[in-house]
Amino acid sequence: MKWLSQCLIGAAIFLSPLESVASECHPSYVELKGDWGHARFSIEIADTVESRAQGLMHRAELAPSAGMLFVYESPTKVAFWMKNTLIPLDMIFTDETGRVVSIHENAIPGDLTSIPGKGMVFSVLEVNAGIVQRYGISVGTALRHDVFSKKTAIWPC
Repeated sequence: MKWLSQCLIGAAIFLSPLESVASECHPSYVELKGDWGHARFSIEIADTVESRAQGLMHRAELAPSAGMLFVYESPTKVAFWMKNTLIPLDMIFTDETGRVVSIHENAIPGDLTSIPGKGMVFSVLEVNAGIVQRYGISVGTALRHDVFSKKTAIWPC
């Protein structure tokens, strides 16, 4: 049983919209919910200039249920690129409330093309390419994490 619970800790949890989710916020997880259901990913936080600049560069893999949450001090215009990034990624841009405001799917490893968020962005969740399509994540999806609860979260902790 302990082995099973350890396996599930790292797995993204997907529930139908009719199932309730009773969980507390945890700094190492981000939750997403929308009309499509609910998902949870283990994350690393990039909230300094240095950690945001490094991002997921030079990594050969990212666990299917993992991601990186880039957090800014305040909403700002952002643009990403895939220089030195070895894995394809989906980028989910949010505002201060945790609402998805734009999405870029299937960013190409090594590509130097600028990938801007639309409008003012407070955070960006990077996950493996295909996650957005697999779950049906779209503009308006809500993210839940402590970083949003310090503001006016649409899904507070």
